[in-house]
Amino acid sequence: MVDLSAFFSDNPYFSAGFGLLGVGAGLAVLRQGARRGADLMRRQLLVSMEIPSHDKSYQWMLGWLSRRGAETIRAAGDGGSMTWTQRRIARAVQPRHMAVQTRYKQHDNGSVSTDFTLAPGQGKHVVFYGGAFIQVDRQRNTKMIDIQSAAPFETVTLTTLSRDRAVFPRILAEARAHALAQNEGRTVLYTSFGPEWRPFGLPRKRRALASVVLDRGVSEAVLADVADFVANAAWYDARGIPYRRGYLLHGPPGTGKTSFIRALAGHLGFNICILNLSERGLTDDRLSHLLAVAPERSLLLLEDVDAAFTPARQLPEHAALRPSAVTFSGLLNALDGVASSDERIIFMTTNHFDRLDPALIRPGRVDLKVFLGNASPYQIRTMFTRFYGPANQERAQEFANALAGHSVSTAQLQGHFVIHKKDPQCALDNVADLLGSATESVQSC
Repeated sequence: MVDLSAFFSDNPYFSAGFGLLGVGAGLAVLRQGARRGADLMRRQLLVSMEIPSHDKSYQWMLGWLSRRGAETIRAAGDGGSMTWTQRRIARAVQPRHMAVQTRYKQHDNGSVSTDFTLAPGQGKHVVFYGGAFIQVDRQRNTKMIDIQSAAPFETVTLTTLSRDRAVFPRILAEARAHALAQNEGRTVLYTSFGPEWRPFGLPRKRRALASVVLDRGVSEAVLADVADFVANAAWYDARGIPYRRGYLLHGPPGTGKTSFIRALAGHLGFNICILNLSERGLTDDRLSHLLAVAPERSLLLLEDVDAAFTPARQLPEHAALRPSAVTFSGLLNALDGVASSDERIIFMTTNHFDRLDPALIRPGRVDLKVFLGNASPYQIRTMFTRFYGPANQERAQEFANALAGHSVSTAQLQGHFVIHKKDPQCALDNVADLLGSATESVQSC
């Protein structure tokens, strides 16, 4: 019998193989231990904040990163106003991969203006903020697509030392403050995009409420009613009354219905959500959902509600005539049904009050009806003096007298004053243009 132990111990090949196996196993253990140790240290020493693209703060963060990137690039090239250490830090953290964000605006006169900003692109970047180095990892998930916008999902992950975690709330607060400051003094218009609201174009400059001249006392009455509603949420809650309010502005075209709503929103500091009931693809469920998820401090605007349902109760045989799938009963349920939302202000407009079904404009759905007719003598005089100054009150009275007995909309008046913007006497001399055909030439002044 051969002594196996002696054989194994005296066999150089086996000894070498066993030694290599032991070394490999030892290295594997060390590798695993190092990985676990690194993970442990990372969990203990680092802290991360992830912001997905569907979160509201995502765009705020991109704006913040754009500003930080631009400041870092400027600082890196500034040789006089910074210390040597500050310049070294600025050059070390300036972003290497940039993405262009373009803002495009076409003005009323046809001219176009563009503005380019640079934001950190896909990949990892380093930001120095508040005395802390922060790694910014912007990643795009190409396997997940937003069905509504067809854009891939993105995330921005900020990582820093655990002891510096306090910078995250400061960054979010700064990003939010800057984003809100961009809209300060402006009205954001939202339109529906699938199941959500999205800003439509750039924020509009707020229009002064006094710039929309309604008949005497009308503007003040609506403003007082809206302000009273906004200030008395607790009163509604204590009495179990749904906290929502509906308004209907009706009258001929060009009498200032939409302009007044925009000016009212600006005066109150509200935004406007515009919903077209005739929009293709709009359904009862989506309508209810949109009314429920409208942005805070927004007026919901349903324009030309008379055009959405023809005839009044949208009989089945007429359903093929409309691209929208919203039914009349679906609209009524969205306004004040069991599933309707609270904390809501809705404005509806129509040029044809007589076409509206009484069920749509009953109290609870429409709480205040306001008629905006053609320009009254008061409106004519007020608009004249607003355009040409209070020194022209006598001409304003003459202008109003010349239009006595005629129906003229405020939109027509405004167009006339714009044509003669520099000469009130010329506007008075050509008052007949408001009563004639559009093909007549304007008298030379």
